[in-house]
This record gives sequence, structure tokens and C-alpha cells, in this order.
Amino acid sequence: MTDLSTGGMSKYHRLAAQLRRDIDAGAYRPGDQLPSESQLMERFGVSQPTVRAAIGVLRAEGLVEAIHGRGTFVRQRRSAQRISRNRYPHIPGGQLRHEVTYAGRVPPPEDISELMGIRPGEEVIVRRGTLYDDAHKPTGLGASYLPLAIAAVTYLEQPVATPKALPRCVEELTGRRYRTARDRLTARMPTLDEAMTLGIRPGNPVIRVVHAAFDDNDEILEVSESIWAADRVEITDEYHIPQTAAAAFGGKNETDREGSPASSRRQSR
Repeated sequence: MTDLSTGGMSKYHRLAAQLRRDIDAGAYRPGDQLPSESQLMERFGVSQPTVRAAIGVLRAEGLVEAIHGRGTFVRQRRSAQRISRNRYPHIPGGQLRHEVTYAGRVPPPEDISELMGIRPGEEVIVRRGTLYDDAHKPTGLGASYLPLAIAAVTYLEQPVATPKALPRCVEELTGRRYRTARDRLTARMPTLDEAMTLGIRPGNPVIRVVHAAFDDNDEILEVSESIWAADRVEITDEYHIPQTAAAAFGGKNETDREGSPASSRRQSR
């Protein structure tokens, strides 16, 4: 019998943690059935409510799924997409397919209105779309918000694919260049529409990425919003470290390696 009596967590959390470790270690692989409730009760010396509560934790985390009349199985994990600074995932050996679902004039969400420097309720051009992987499974939702001064009465207001990447289209239409960008990432629970479109199971959050792009004069060109199932993405960021910052960190590290802790030296001054 595996002992769950140690630790400060409740028994069902400790049982969930043990099963999670077993899954991560490959003891139970995707598609495998977990032991029955009675088997888990015997192995861990716990009650049926404890087993059910632990399984409920794993279901909420998206690790397992219960199939009525059959049992509880380890979920098949979809390959994580890598989201990088180019705003869209890079998929080794494949490309995401973008399908435009809407284009027209709408008021953007309040936080995007603020980024665009417009009044709440003021309309902009929005282009919405769904991203599909090679298996034609929806993997992300996207929307690009463009000022009327840029996109009104242009092909960007039509629900058709653009002839090239959207930033290139905006640059050609305006004669302005994308110069700086600001990204904001937040995690939240999905809306009903998002959960249904992306096939997100109950309890699984999404990651919302808001990308604001500015020209040489720090004027807004575009704000894009993308929604990803949090258990299917890996967010990476690569950037250069300024030499002044590297020198500053290096100096501090060298000083700290000389002997006494930095806190002790500060006290002696």
C-alpha cells in the first residue's frame, strides 16, 4: 500500500499528485486506463470519495477523461504549438492555415480601444479568423483591429484572404513602417464560443495574447488578439541583451563570487 499520510495537503490532493507523477513518468500513457476506484482505494488505503475527488482534480487539469461505462483514461495530448515573437506559432514540418471568418466594422474590446487611443464604442475594422493545424483541427483564434483611417474602404474590410502578410498590406496602404511592438499575455477561462471552437474541456484556461504595433511616430498601426488553449502552446521569447545590461549583471555576479554575500558587504559600508 502506498502511504499518503505525509505532507500538508489533503489526501485527495496527494493522491492526485501521485497519479500525476505516474502519468508524467509514463506509467500510464495516453489512451491507457487508470486503475478502477476499488483498485486505487486498496493501493492507497483511501475512501471512495477521496479517489473520486482526486480523479476530479486530474480531469479539471485535462490529464484524464472519464468515459461512461468504461472507466477513466489518460487523455491524448496534442502537440504543443510554439508561440514566438513573430506572433504566430512555428510548427516543425507544417504550417498553420488561417481561415477568415469575419471582416467589418465593430467596436473593439475596451482594453483594445484604450491601446488604439479611441473612445469606447468607437468602431474600427476587425478581421477575425481561425487557425487550423495540418489535421484541420482548430488550434487558435485571431482578430486584427485596424483604425478606420488605415483600412476603411479597402480590401482589408472584406472577408477574404490578404495577398500577403497583414503587416505588409498595412505598410503598402499607409506608407508607414512597423517599428515597435508591445505584447501583453494573460490567462483566463475561455468563453463558451472559444471553448466550443477550440474543443477546450471544462477547467482548461486559455492564453490571450494582445499585440500592439506602432510606427516611427509611435502611432498605432494595428492591434492583434490571439487566443490559444493553454495546454497546447509553448510560449518562447528570444531577444538580445544590451551590453550595458550584460556588464551590469556581470559586475554584480563577479562581485558576489569574491567571497562574502552582497548583503554583508552592504552592511559594512
